[in-house]
Amino acid sequence: MSRFVDTMIASAEAGGQQRGMVTGEPSEPVRRTWTEVHERARRLAGGLTAGGFESGGAVAVLAAAPELIAPTVQGVWLSGGSVTMLHQPTPRTDLARWAEDTLQVLRMIGSDLVLLGEPFGQLAPVLEQNGISYRTIEDLLESDPIAEPVAVDEDAMALLQLTSGSTAEPKAVRITHGNLYDNISAMARRSNLDPDSDVMVSWLPTFHDMGMVGFLTVPMTFGVELVKVTPVEFLTSPLLWPDLITRYRGTITAAPNFAYAIVGRRLARVDDDAAYDLSRMRIALNGAEPIDETAVRTFTEAGARFGMPAECVFPAYGLAEATLAVSFAPLLSGLTVDVVEAEPLEAQNRAVPVPEGDERRGTEQVRGFAVLGRPLDGIEAQIVGEDGAVRGEREVGEIRLRGAAITPGYLTVDGPVDTQDADGWFATGDIGYLADGQIVICGRSKDVIILGGRNVYPTDVERAAGGVEGVRAGNAVAVRIDAGTRRERFAVVLESKSAGDEAEEARIVKEVTARVRDAVDARPYAVVVLPTGSLPKTPSGKVQRAATAEQYRDRMDAQ
Repeated sequence: MSRFVDTMIASAEAGGQQRGMVTGEPSEPVRRTWTEVHERARRLAGGLTAGGFESGGAVAVLAAAPELIAPTVQGVWLSGGSVTMLHQPTPRTDLARWAEDTLQVLRMIGSDLVLLGEPFGQLAPVLEQNGISYRTIEDLLESDPIAEPVAVDEDAMALLQLTSGSTAEPKAVRITHGNLYDNISAMARRSNLDPDSDVMVSWLPTFHDMGMVGFLTVPMTFGVELVKVTPVEFLTSPLLWPDLITRYRGTITAAPNFAYAIVGRRLARVDDDAAYDLSRMRIALNGAEPIDETAVRTFTEAGARFGMPAECVFPAYGLAEATLAVSFAPLLSGLTVDVVEAEPLEAQNRAVPVPEGDERRGTEQVRGFAVLGRPLDGIEAQIVGEDGAVRGEREVGEIRLRGAAITPGYLTVDGPVDTQDADGWFATGDIGYLADGQIVICGRSKDVIILGGRNVYPTDVERAAGGVEGVRAGNAVAVRIDAGTRRERFAVVLESKSAGDEAEEARIVKEVTARVRDAVDARPYAVVVLPTGSLPKTPSGKVQRAATAEQYRDRMDAQ
């Protein structure tokens, strides 16, 4: 049996009798101990194996309710199979196109079985019409339990994690039992995870690696108390999140930039200083690319009224190809920003630090990046230049990773693809540097804007644009135009509630242009103002720069 499954079973049989998972908030909260979740998982596994499921098989899961997802994924692992969480359709999804994409994913992972659960039961006819086999999770949970878990080794597949790109060209990261155990164990050690005292609170989706690995698999494996709601419940009522932290005495949570910004603004408008108690918070993880200093400050300043220590902000670097986490900042150190000189960074790929108190801080002569901590145990990081040579301290280049948590490769529509070179290194595509052994990320190589030999990072442009009144927080995107040519340019595409108001749009365009020019000494080719909800995003909520450039190129050229 793999170490991962052994540990999960041991936790269910020990402390799992006291600790468990709360789901169904805020309308119908239900708490099940990890022992009870395990018993339900054994039933689901029994139903799978009785139905002919064989060890090594791939299972696709389409469900949103955490109370169903937890026993389902554990049941698949007890059956010796791998889990793929399908991208979920929304009310605006073209179901015929979604079914076509789902078939493509199933062919890619070598599966002919979807486990279907609420709230997607109504999609059963769509699956049937498209020849997609399925079984309902609710029916499987009524099966006789499996006698013994199916033994698998460390190299067996545990997760086939769909990447955040378009489902029309799917790609899945192959995560083995060994990858998973190594990474979640390293995360538990670095975060000082304590099953006796920690309570994890999350609304992150389980089809994303942070929601699945960080805030379901970790607590389920080590027997940590978990409060889990869905993204819809959070988006419907953002203050549900601090309310859950208060009522369940939460100590660990995580979210992207936009959520910290939204909740920070909502908390600031709460009149009653005793409305929430966030004093037990010790980890508020932020693994965004990049971490938004303004969003963090909005959250910590508002949270201070309710006892939340600013030091609980926990910057991290992660990606699905490393199972989840690559590096964590030191515990209770808060957000540290590395301020460097702009000219050497953009022209020479050197991150020259600017001392505290230097008069250049706060001007366009500097750039600031979050410090993301040292790599976790078992992971090595190096910085490599375009010539393939390893770069030194504070020299900027591509980040490469090596270690037991790194995926052996992808599954694509054209077959398996290796991710590691002959020496075991994985090229991330992220541009950054090491500062005293800690990882700092500047941006993605495919997004860097090259102007006259300077590397302009889109995050600097987006940060400047986001400071203009009327621009929705986290919804300003800098995109490359004519990339790789002599006439490479960039544009800013943003969302605003004022879209359609001709006078307001003109003001926003003018102010964004000025702010960006001051920040990066370059004028955007165009500034496009869109209504709320217009920017293309990944299933995990990240804005897609390339898709934005393609979709709105005509609007850019019309300016």
